[in-house]
Amino acid sequence: MCLILFAFKASADYPLVVAGNRDEAYERPTAAADFWTDHPHIYAGRDLELGGTWMGLTRNGRFAAVTNFRDGYPQGKGTAPRSRGDLAGGYLTTDLPAQTYLQSVAARQAEYAGFSTLAGDRDALWYFSNYGKAVECVAPGVHGLSNHLLDTPWPKVSDGRRELAALLTHDEQSLPEKLFALLADRSVAPENSLPDTGVGIAREKQLGPKFIARDDRYGTRASTVIIVNRQGEVYYAERSFGGHGIFRSEVTRRFSLTALTT
Repeated sequence: MCLILFAFKASADYPLVVAGNRDEAYERPTAAADFWTDHPHIYAGRDLELGGTWMGLTRNGRFAAVTNFRDGYPQGKGTAPRSRGDLAGGYLTTDLPAQTYLQSVAARQAEYAGFSTLAGDRDALWYFSNYGKAVECVAPGVHGLSNHLLDTPWPKVSDGRRELAALLTHDEQSLPEKLFALLADRSVAPENSLPDTGVGIAREKQLGPKFIARDDRYGTRASTVIIVNRQGEVYYAERSFGGHGIFRSEVTRRFSLTALTT
């Protein structure tokens, strides 16, 4: 993922709302969100190249997501032996508490290129980045994560958090389309408000929108909306896109969460 906007315990009606865009090379083989045949309790998209995922939810309410950390400077972490998709997938396939799992990730963080990751359940949500300092408990509220640390005030993060907060008053029938509209925003923030991540201003402008649709090589591959209501019912929808942001397909699934086992 390259943009994750989420509301955790910010609404009595919706304990968890997530709106995320996955930005990736279009040629990378990917399976759309579904229950995994080898782990049927996991509902998530899947990277068919290395087997991980960028975001997913289990039937008992364990949630995980990961973003790349963009650092174009020579001293950046560069490449590493393990796929960052293992971080989200690893949590979803284990029964370890989220804090314990992320502490184990912190101990082997050098195995991955730059990342930020979220892991948790209905009780608590945790965050860790190998550009950060320690595993952190995420406070209830509306948050945003792009290719930097949690709640770093990049325009698409700050704007997205404000827009998501305003949408939490909508009913379950209208909320999904409102969230997809938020994720579909292709506008570019003023140049002087964009971050400097070492890739140059031209590249920062290309990567600045919430939805990236610059060419046929790299851009927003998927937009995902997850809504968990107070009854424990899940709405999970994913829209897939091809080059230049052309819509390709949509999958939608509803299911009820089961009791937590940990």
